[in-house]
Amino acid sequence: MKVSDGDWAQRIRRLAAERDAVILAHNYQVPEIQDVAHHVGDSLALSRIAAQVENSTIVFCGVHFMAETAKLLSPSKTVLIPDERAGCSLADSITADQLRAWKAEHPGAVVVSYVNTTAAVKAETDICCTSSNAVDVVASIPTDKDILFCPDQFLGAHVQRLTKRTNMHIWMGECHVHAGINGSELKQLVASEPDAELFIHPECGCATSAMYLASEGVVPAERTKILSTAGMVTAARDTKARKVLVATETGMLHQLQKVNSNTQFQPVNRAAVCKYMKMITPEKLERCLVEGTDVVDVPTDIAERARQSVERMIAIGTPSRTGE
Repeated sequence: MKVSDGDWAQRIRRLAAERDAVILAHNYQVPEIQDVAHHVGDSLALSRIAAQVENSTIVFCGVHFMAETAKLLSPSKTVLIPDERAGCSLADSITADQLRAWKAEHPGAVVVSYVNTTAAVKAETDICCTSSNAVDVVASIPTDKDILFCPDQFLGAHVQRLTKRTNMHIWMGECHVHAGINGSELKQLVASEPDAELFIHPECGCATSAMYLASEGVVPAERTKILSTAGMVTAARDTKARKVLVATETGMLHQLQKVNSNTQFQPVNRAAVCKYMKMITPEKLERCLVEGTDVVDVPTDIAERARQSVERMIAIGTPSRTGE
């Protein structure tokens, strides 16, 4: 199957129309998937789109927890994922059983979970957060309340650094891709590209190093930006920099280059590729639309509790750069 001649894209759009489906693609998907999708963005923004569109079927090209979140916010719609095996190392780093045990060790603590978690974990959560609103979510919790923040240790450290919250306990989970983008690589690139801007995802192992480099004047603080994937798109559109060093999964570069062809976007680590995101192939997307597979569902009792944790986050307000 060729996807470069345009016939494939036309066929996909025709199949989607026949199934009354909207195709949503995460920023980390392969370019062909991003280009054929009706909407491209971060997982929460896409889930909110899923809840708003009139289509009866949602085809979520991302990883499984993202499709679950879309189902939470669109319970009456059919949600499909082209490959149900597309998981997430970060979401897998904490289970509902582990969270319940952690809560038992800290009675009365407020649980804040990143949206990059399973529905079962969200069901044990008081309030969810994204990478761009995590600081606001934590700040909304009374200062005398202990906080259990999960599952990403790097995002947790970033939030704790900004809020100066001393009664915040952080789960030691990580995204294997972002954790692999380290400070030494960043420092070497900064030295070789002294005029470049830095776009750093807070899940990255190098986020703390980036803040240190900025505080030490190695790179100007105004050129060092800790951003969600949605925030990166906005910043890319606005930047006048000749080059931007990007610390996140490399699929992000496709969208950044599309919104700003005048700037060169270079990955801090070219090996930062999520094998799970790349499991969604053009062939699997077509099969999904033809056969109606794979269906994503969430048990009603879990869905009701999980939805509340997401809705509480939305209720406190989310900044314009919301996303993971």
